[in-house]
Amino acid sequence: MVQKVSSRGSGAKKGGQKYQNTFAYSHNKGSKTTKKILSLPVDGLCQHCTDMVVWRKQYRKYKPLTAPKKCVSCELKKVKKAYHVICDDCAQKKGVCAKCLESNSIVDTHNPKTSEQVLKEEQDLERRLGNMRERERRSYMRKLERGDIQAEDVPDMGEEDSDFDFSDSEDEEDEE
Repeated sequence: MVQKVSSRGSGAKKGGQKYQNTFAYSHNKGSKTTKKILSLPVDGLCQHCTDMVVWRKQYRKYKPLTAPKKCVSCELKKVKKAYHVICDDCAQKKGVCAKCLESNSIVDTHNPKTSEQVLKEEQDLERRLGNMRERERRSYMRKLERGDIQAEDVPDMGEEDSDFDFSDSEDEEDEE
């Protein structure tokens, strides 16, 4: 059997996309809908389906459910997450992806952090903020409170002046 390569109706092969994107898609910062969509968890799905849903969220193609859907397994209106076809209970019982119904390994997206990890992250953030000038520190603190950036996004400024030696030891050696 001859397998057809993806092509147009006339048999000509497709080329690449005509125009390459010059900049990445950026969300509307003030949109309440976007914030709500981005805050929704992606769980109970296999890796492939998780990637698809994350892509939809990233490029604002995700459409949340307005009312619960009927589960195709138990026939009850218990599906509350968009793009899922069975409820979480049925998916856990059967051990399948809630979207494609395949028994691939389910991705655990929410890993709760231990108190040690949280404490270490807070200390690291304090260290990074401590190395900044007051103006920069306040600016980053405002951005963190608003939620514009995450703690990992704060740059590590380091002790820039500590590497520079202010002594005139080299000058004294040159004069001798």
